[in-house]
Amino acid sequence: MAESAMSSLMPVAQALATLLDEARTRVTREAVALAQADGRVLVDDVRATCDVPPWHNSAMDGYAVDSTALSPGKPLAVSQRIAAGQTPAPLAVGSAARIFTGAPLPQGADAVVMQENCQRQGDQVIVTVPVAAGENIRRQGADIAQGSTLLTAGHRLRPQDIGLLASIGQASVMVGKRPRVALMTTGDELVEPGQPLLPGQIYNSNFYTLAALLRVLGIEPIDAGRVPDSLAETEAALRRTAQQADCIITSGGVSAGEEDHVRIALQRCGELAIWKLALKPGKPFAFGKIDNTLLFGLPGNPVSAFVTFLLLVRPALLAMMGASECSLPERLERAGFSLPASGERQAYLRVCLQDEAGERRLRLLAEQSSGVLSSVARADGLAIMPAFTAVAVGDQLRFLAFSDIV
Repeated sequence: MAESAMSSLMPVAQALATLLDEARTRVTREAVALAQADGRVLVDDVRATCDVPPWHNSAMDGYAVDSTALSPGKPLAVSQRIAAGQTPAPLAVGSAARIFTGAPLPQGADAVVMQENCQRQGDQVIVTVPVAAGENIRRQGADIAQGSTLLTAGHRLRPQDIGLLASIGQASVMVGKRPRVALMTTGDELVEPGQPLLPGQIYNSNFYTLAALLRVLGIEPIDAGRVPDSLAETEAALRRTAQQADCIITSGGVSAGEEDHVRIALQRCGELAIWKLALKPGKPFAFGKIDNTLLFGLPGNPVSAFVTFLLLVRPALLAMMGASECSLPERLERAGFSLPASGERQAYLRVCLQDEAGERRLRLLAEQSSGVLSSVARADGLAIMPAFTAVAVGDQLRFLAFSDIV
């Protein structure tokens, strides 16, 4: 990448489009058992191989009858008893069949009368209400018709989708493989939780945040360890890790300081495609390749790492798994605060969603520094403040709710 290109700030939308274009070329497929398919992404359309229900069945406990043969007050012989899972005999002329919810409808019956609308007298039953054909019957194929398309390629499977596939007898599905993702943190100052802190040290929170975000996507990260602030060691670690992963996610070392080595190391052993975004927090984001391995270089500040993962890495990983819809779910909410016009960077503000006088409003958290992770934990989500734009109380803002994402 030319130095002039690196000096300009790339809009988030442009960066995301670049990442998705690259990621979508990397989808590979595998078959997985249905019981392990939750959260996976279909790579083929799924069509129904059978009708659901597979036959007409009763929607109630009651009596199966031929509605055309009923006479008011005339008793009917109860000719058989049909429970779910049994195969009925044809309905005898002038009779009723005791039937239970989900049981197959006998041939010759065209309605089911609720047991509350019948009077049982020994081996006979009297229907006490008028009955219409089709009453209380679930028709064959009423839920799903054989041959119909149930789910399309690119759809990320949810629990209800798993149940739907089970209802047509699908034992396995073709899905996109989950990429092998390595997590690497940089910085001499980092210490693992549980260890005592010496002067100048901080705990390595980014690894644990990013690992948890990956697990939400069903990806178990490869721990590539912590790399010291050394260009040679950073380059060696990137080369080594690229041999065992489809993607590398680093945190720290992508800014322009003398101890920030990830970007330079990437340029020495691979290709830098993106550096510096029109984004707040998260400007020093880098993206590139080492051989065929993608590298996402996240900032070291914990809020910046969290935000850039959500905005850029998460969609790219979903695209690598075959997802057709990778964008974050947004909704519109009204601002309960005002801010002067922003600069050239689009801002993602930590906010809480609260009711004020019966109206929902976004409340801006006081601390918006990229180093204050506690404000992310307190926030309900991120409000998007476009570049060169002021916010007034009552303005509608795009809102990313954490509950919709993680």
